[in-house]
Amino acid sequence: MPSFRDRLAPPNPVAKRLALQSLLFATAQGAFNTGSAVFFTEVVGLSASRVGLGLTIAGVVAFLVAYPAGKLVDRFGPKRMWALGTVASAITFSFWPWMRGFADFVAIGITFEIVQNAGGAGYNAYTLDVLPAQERIAAQAYLYSALNAGFTLGAMISGVALAFHNLEVIRWIPMLSVVVGLVNATAITQLPRAPHDVRAASRQHRTEEQATTPRPTANRGWIATWFFGGILWTNQVLLTIVIPLWLVQRTDAPHWLLAWLFGTNTVLCVVLPAFTSRGVSTVGDALRRARYSTGFFVLACVITLFSHSTVGLLTALLVWLGHVAVTAAELAIGSGSWVFQAKLMDPGRRGEYGGLSEVSRTVATFWAPAAFTFVVMHWGATGWLAIAGLAVAASAALHPSARAAERFAAAHFKGADDTPGGPGGPAPVAA
Repeated sequence: MPSFRDRLAPPNPVAKRLALQSLLFATAQGAFNTGSAVFFTEVVGLSASRVGLGLTIAGVVAFLVAYPAGKLVDRFGPKRMWALGTVASAITFSFWPWMRGFADFVAIGITFEIVQNAGGAGYNAYTLDVLPAQERIAAQAYLYSALNAGFTLGAMISGVALAFHNLEVIRWIPMLSVVVGLVNATAITQLPRAPHDVRAASRQHRTEEQATTPRPTANRGWIATWFFGGILWTNQVLLTIVIPLWLVQRTDAPHWLLAWLFGTNTVLCVVLPAFTSRGVSTVGDALRRARYSTGFFVLACVITLFSHSTVGLLTALLVWLGHVAVTAAELAIGSGSWVFQAKLMDPGRRGEYGGLSEVSRTVATFWAPAAFTFVVMHWGATGWLAIAGLAVAASAALHPSARAAERFAAAHFKGADDTPGGPGGPAPVAA
């Protein structure tokens, strides 16, 4: 029997190197994100409302560029786009300390979202392309753990600076993200080329492939799958916004409990993905995980709504248990989503399909912070039950959508997996 340590180890050398990239990326992001509120308000001097407006504008741009970014990945190759996006992101971090007002904030924020989208689309396509088909889900779990570990490390580094509350130190925190980002970009260039990097390097092959491969009709099942799956992913809104606000404004739980909530979530999301993703390999398995996620989603809503009428230790326990239930919902839908990517995506157009899924998921989630907060704060228990009912409805609709996407994949996509380790698939090529 494999030991606990063995179960936490990546399944192959490529996955191990990808886990390092995830750790570096998240460390750079976490270091900046943790201190960003202080940075924007006290160092730059922006009001909270202006910060929110600027982030909203940048978010709209991210939505608009998601699909074009995916198309660029298919054209130029996932590894190249990932590396270029990572370099550009690191360079963009270097502009933050020199920002002087709202216009600079919006301009840099938009630039950052564009290059982040390009790099992220490349990363997602590369990961699916380079990993053996039978190891994709397990590897995704390890990468997810590495991301959470990196965000935690970045938060700890930034937290030391914040503890001293020296604005000059906080001003230069983004430069740490620059250094880590450039190290990450260098490491990416040393990774093996995936099959689609090789194809993208051959203009003649690409032209011939486009001329001889008929373009299938719109895959509505894929779009709907990510829309309804996106609604289940609004568990993150409960995790980061609604439950913390509920704790502060509607319960007598101590505010320091917030640290325990996020600490518990981080630890569980580092340790458990390798275990919660075991045995998940088919669309049926993914839909089963979606049902588990829905159950935990509903349980979190029911547990948390009762904390309004309790006092003392019982209140704290209920809020904490609700947060743990949301974490379970996150872990369950995460493993299901990895299967949807691996099984339902066109292997020849992973960038484009990734862009479509990002657009669909954004449409399904962008309204949730405002809507969930409103119904919970104004309707109380009725609001919590309404959110739970929405999750149940989305889960019910996800099943026929995923099956439709599965039938579409069987009818239109290649029968052989063109990824390393798949039937007839080429191996990764040295960089």
